[in-house]
Amino acid sequence: MNTFEQGLLRYFTANMLAKIQSVKIGIAGAGGLGSNCAQLLVRSGFKKFKIVDFDCIDYSNLNRQFYFLHQVAKPKAPMLRENLRQINPDVEIDIVQTKIDENNINGLFGDCDVVVEAVDRAEFKKMIVEHYIASGKLLVAASGLAGWGDSDRIRVHKIKDNFYLVGDLTTASGPDCPPVAPCVNIAAAKQADVILNWVLGPIKKGGN
Repeated sequence: MNTFEQGLLRYFTANMLAKIQSVKIGIAGAGGLGSNCAQLLVRSGFKKFKIVDFDCIDYSNLNRQFYFLHQVAKPKAPMLRENLRQINPDVEIDIVQTKIDENNINGLFGDCDVVVEAVDRAEFKKMIVEHYIASGKLLVAASGLAGWGDSDRIRVHKIKDNFYLVGDLTTASGPDCPPVAPCVNIAAAKQADVILNWVLGPIKKGGN
């Protein structure tokens, strides 16, 4: 157990941390949602991940994604792994640098307990949800988190016992409603919180 994990024992029992660290999380997309959800999960003790993303970091990503100026033009997935290791150097992260499509969706997250849908385009969101909703894995997706203001509109919607949808389900990004850090991070945090609650169960009354 490294010093970061020892620090977590101030907040979790050894059994709770062991439970968290036994779960493998698949993240589809390493952009605003995926990169921030991943870093919040690592900070919460999770250490087994599979990150699937084909894209490279652009200057326009730095307004909301967990990357840094010196990483621009580099591929997102390995750079995210590098950044997550700055939190916990012992994270175990499988990287798949590919675009998710109908030809590879079957095998991508078969070894994961949780699937985080964190892609941009509606048709790929739909494909991931349709494939994994009946898989028995926890599926956490997002829809409607662009813009700013009225951040209470970003809510967790329980669709099924193993399927949660985070967002306002309406506000898509566009020229008049761009994706910006506050609401994107709120949605990513809610995705991470759903996963932590699924693993540990609801917190007892009186907890902080």
